[in-house]
Amino acid sequence: MVDSKVTPSRWDYIVIGSGVAGLRAAIEAARSGSVAVLSKDSLRDSSSEHAQGGVAVALGDEDRIGLHSKDTLAAGAGLCDEAAVRTLVREGPAYILELIDWGAAFDREGGRLAFTREAAHSTSRVLHARGDSTGREIVGVLSAKAESLRRIVFLGHMFTVDLIVRDGRCAGAWVLDSESGAARALLGRSVMLATGGCGRLYRFTSNPPFATGDGVAIAARAGARLQDMEFVQFHPTTLNLPGAARFLLTEAIRGEGGALRNAAGERFMRRYHDDGELAPRDVVARSIMAEVRRQGGETITLDLRSRDRDYAHERFPMISATLKEHGLDLAADPIPVLPAAHYFMGGVKTDLWGRTSLPGLYAAGEVACNGVHGANRLASNSLLEGLVFGARCGEAMVDDAPTPPAAVPTAPDMEPPLRSAAWIERRRRELTETMWRSVGIERCEASLLEALRLLRKLRAETEARAPDRAWLELGNMAVAGEAIASFALRRRESRGGHFRTDYPDTDDSGWRRHQVLDASQW
Repeated sequence: MVDSKVTPSRWDYIVIGSGVAGLRAAIEAARSGSVAVLSKDSLRDSSSEHAQGGVAVALGDEDRIGLHSKDTLAAGAGLCDEAAVRTLVREGPAYILELIDWGAAFDREGGRLAFTREAAHSTSRVLHARGDSTGREIVGVLSAKAESLRRIVFLGHMFTVDLIVRDGRCAGAWVLDSESGAARALLGRSVMLATGGCGRLYRFTSNPPFATGDGVAIAARAGARLQDMEFVQFHPTTLNLPGAARFLLTEAIRGEGGALRNAAGERFMRRYHDDGELAPRDVVARSIMAEVRRQGGETITLDLRSRDRDYAHERFPMISATLKEHGLDLAADPIPVLPAAHYFMGGVKTDLWGRTSLPGLYAAGEVACNGVHGANRLASNSLLEGLVFGARCGEAMVDDAPTPPAAVPTAPDMEPPLRSAAWIERRRRELTETMWRSVGIERCEASLLEALRLLRKLRAETEARAPDRAWLELGNMAVAGEAIASFALRRRESRGGHFRTDYPDTDDSGWRRHQVLDASQW
C-alpha cells in the first residue's frame, strides 16, 4: 500500500531514461534549472549503451548532407518527414564535433576519422568507436559531461509507474523505488520520456532486458497520441545458437564484406535484391526467412572469412570476444544467424522539438516518433537522432516551462500483485511468443486478431497498479503490444518494417500517410 501523504520532491525538469537522448536533453536543460535523470536500472543501462555499429553523419570528404538526406528518405519507404530528416542531417555534424570536443574517441586512420559503410548507405559515413562499441563511447562521454554539471542529479533503480497529469498538463511522475519498494512523487515543470524501445515484447530480440515499452505505455495511459507503431525493424543478423541470447552482429560486418550463405554455402541475397547483403534491413530480414523456408529450415550463416584475420578481430573486438565465449571465431567460422526484433520506428508522436500532444510531456530517442525514420530506419541514424533531438527537446523544455503545480498529487491505488511471480512469467512468455508469431516479420489479419485477443485480455488482467516491477512491466508490455497490433491491423498494405502477407503490395494512393491514434482508438 502506498502512503497517500507521501511528500513529493520537486525539480525543474524530469528526464526518464539515461541513454543518449536523455543525457543530451539533461545537459541542455541544466542551463536553466535542476534536472532529475531517472533510470529503472543502473544509470549506465540503456539501449544506447548496446549500439555496436556506429553513428551516421555527413562529415567525410566524399559525403554531402544532401546525400545523407536522400539515403534516409529512401530507406524510410515514403513515410519520412522531410523536415525531420533535414534537421537530423544538417544539425548532426555539429553535435558529433561537440562530442569530439568533450572527449569522444572515434576510430581513426592515419589521424583522420575512419568511416565505414552500412546497408542502404550510398557512401561511407558511419563513425565507430573501439570498433564495435560506439554507443558505449557516446554514453560514456555524455555521462561524464552530465556528471560535471551540479544541477543534474541521477536517480537509479527508479521505475516510472505513471505520469502525473494536473489540469490537462503533465506535471511529474509516480516512480517506484525498486530498492526500497516505496513509491515517490516527482513533480516538475516538464517531463521528458527517453525510455527506449519495445524489443522485449518479442521472443527473439537484440534488445537488452529493460526494453519493455514502458514509455509508450505510460504516455498512452496519460492520453498522449502515438504514431506509426506498426513499423518494427527486425535486425537481419543476430547470433542463432541453442541456449544463447540473440546477440547482435552489427550491420557493419556486412558493410565490411560479410556474406550471407545458405546451408549449401551459397550467397543467396542477390536472388532477392540487387544490392545483396547491403539491401535495406527489412528486405534482408525477410529474405533470410524466405531462404530458411526454401531450404527446409536449414541454417543461415554470416561469413567474414574474406577479410584478414587480424583486421576482423581489431574491427569488431566486442563481437569477437562474445563469439569466442561460444567457441566461434569471427574470422574463421561461418556464424549462424537469424533475424530478431531490433528497433521501433513508431512511438509517442512529437514535433521537431520533442513536444507531445500532452502539454508538459516531451519525448526523444526510440520512444518518440518525429517522422525521421519513416517506415524503416536507415542503419546507424538512431544515435545521431538521440543527439540532435535530445538536445532540441531539452531546449524546448526550457523555453516552454511554466510554473510547476503547487498541489500535492493524490497517490495512485497500489496493492500487492494479484498473481504469483510464476503466473507473471508464464504470461510474459505467452505474450512474447504471440508477438513473434503473429505480429512479427510477417503479419496478416488473422494473426493480428489472434494477438489482439490475448493482448486485450492481458491488459485488462494487469490494469491494477502494484508496487512490483515485474507486474508493472507486464502491464506495459500488454499496452505497447496492443498498440503495435492495432496499428498493424489498420494498415492494409506492406511498407518498410510492416509486411502483411494478405496485403503484400505498397499502396501509395491510400496509405502513404502516418497513423496517429490515442488509446481510445485502438
